[in-house]
Amino acid sequence: MSTNPFLLFADWFAAATAAEPNDPNAMALATATRDGRPSVRVVLMKAWDDRGFVFYTNLDSRKGVELAENPAVHLDFHWKSLRRQIRVDGRAELVGDAEADAYFATRPRDSQLGAWASEQSRPLPDREVFRDRLAQATAKYDGGIVPRPPRWSGFRVVPEAIEFWQDGDFRHHERTLYNRSGDGWTTGTLYP
Repeated sequence: MSTNPFLLFADWFAAATAAEPNDPNAMALATATRDGRPSVRVVLMKAWDDRGFVFYTNLDSRKGVELAENPAVHLDFHWKSLRRQIRVDGRAELVGDAEADAYFATRPRDSQLGAWASEQSRPLPDREVFRDRLAQATAKYDGGIVPRPPRWSGFRVVPEAIEFWQDGDFRHHERTLYNRSGDGWTTGTLYP
């Protein structure tokens, strides 16, 4: 067994990409407020490497605010058709501006404009208010490049532990746990 969990992640993610009909990069993200009140939602992983797993959001959203208060997070990739999941405990760190700018530039124009128009997670008095804000952003950037809003960026979840879970008959699951140890990883198995 490899001592690098990202090699196993690459194999499992490739299998999920080939088998899952929708969003194989979907992951549940659990955050908590400063006082420990949890919240979970599904986000899309947009990049990954040996440093961790990256997603993007409005920094003023509920998750953005919670991550600013408490960077401890948990991710869960669940691929039901493959009977697998990967659980990640770690800490969220903002990506650099250049990385966020580069990703933002790849988004569809309507998504870029939506990032300017939306006050994500804030109360919306009427859907027409959002449509008006979207029309204003569209007019402002008519024909030009849409820059990344200052309140929109990405987070990299830097893992401290990664568990690979494979469903087994009679609930005799196979569970492999990697724990960060200095610059490397230790590995072991867990009871089902």
